[in-house]
Amino acid sequence: MPTDHAPAMPEMQNPQDDTAVDVIVLGAGVVGMATAYAAARRGLSVRLVDRAPGPGLGASFANGAQLSYAYTDALASPSLWRKFPRMALGLDPAFRMQGLADPDFLRWGLAFLRNTGRARFFGNTLAVLKLALESRVAMHALLQRHGIDFDHAPAGKMHLYHDAEALAGAAGIVAIKRAHGAVQEVLSPRQAIDLEPALAHASGLAGVVYSPQEEVGDSHRFCSGLLAVLRADYALRTNFGFEVTGLAAGPDGVAVETRHNHRLQARHLVVCAGIEARALARHIGIRVPLMPMKGYSFTAAPGNHAPAISITDTRRKIVFCRLGDRMRVAGLAELGNADTALDPARSRLLIAMARESLPGAARYDAIDSDWSGLRPMTPDSVPIIRRERPGVVLNIGHGMLGWTLAMGAGERAINLLLEE
Repeated sequence: MPTDHAPAMPEMQNPQDDTAVDVIVLGAGVVGMATAYAAARRGLSVRLVDRAPGPGLGASFANGAQLSYAYTDALASPSLWRKFPRMALGLDPAFRMQGLADPDFLRWGLAFLRNTGRARFFGNTLAVLKLALESRVAMHALLQRHGIDFDHAPAGKMHLYHDAEALAGAAGIVAIKRAHGAVQEVLSPRQAIDLEPALAHASGLAGVVYSPQEEVGDSHRFCSGLLAVLRADYALRTNFGFEVTGLAAGPDGVAVETRHNHRLQARHLVVCAGIEARALARHIGIRVPLMPMKGYSFTAAPGNHAPAISITDTRRKIVFCRLGDRMRVAGLAELGNADTALDPARSRLLIAMARESLPGAARYDAIDSDWSGLRPMTPDSVPIIRRERPGVVLNIGHGMLGWTLAMGAGERAINLLLEE
């Protein structure tokens, strides 16, 4: 089975150009690309730095592709306590925990459990909803100004629930989010099938949460397209294949260094490096509460009963997303696993679970490619967007919603930078 992977050779542009700039954006995933755009469109000179050969090659490469502006529910929730023993014992095939004895994991885990209370859950969910709605506005503004082809479509989204208790809990959350700007409604199985006939082949449905304004898009293609726009229209400087070994921040600005004594300077630094931000931030004495959550995906041709609406199976924790003439299926969660290598057994499990959920959604016997990546999770599911010290802003920890939150997060990060 082919596996999605990064290009073999760097595409470094002007590698000898070390001109000082207004802003260095560290990380060229979808969050970094959005942040670079937010800075450049305000007239700032920007340099984009990443150790990968090109943009969008980490968690942004082959993710679930859903732009989930209305579904922002925090991972730490009151219902987790009922599921936790099964998860901790490794009895949930979709979820694993690793590194339980690691001090960083224990600190993160305790903070995570403190966020499972009802008040914190709703506070965190609504905080992310606010950012998601800002991101939707920012994405649409970008696309009105610049045409980028990334299989973007207003597909809508359905969350499938298979028991009445879970559906009732979801309905309560929907009511609260609707009061804060989300467009969602609860549908019966019959209503859902009328809207999406592919669900006639899903067994055991209790009901569906439908979010008609949700969108889809290929985040890797978006990153590549936005990079072309930034180079052509905003004189973006780039350093791909740049392995950062040191950061320095002082009253005169910031410096980024490589092991080959290549030094880049700027007035400001925005760190958008996903899970790698943990190690990078330590160079300037900053500790950040991030934990990797490994996930998997595969891409295949649509099946005979492929949904047009984006689907999330909440029982199996799997998403189905139509991207043009392809079907992207993503799922599984391995908390604490920092190994980016694809585990073939886990990929096969994802395919089997997807086939069980929606048998006709994809051509499961003819997978085009599969992938795994690391999502940077905070204990409360709220991204860390803050000025850490003069000249340094963090824009990290977007978890499973990095694609959704990227545009709004970039705007917030640059607004913080300009307040200095």
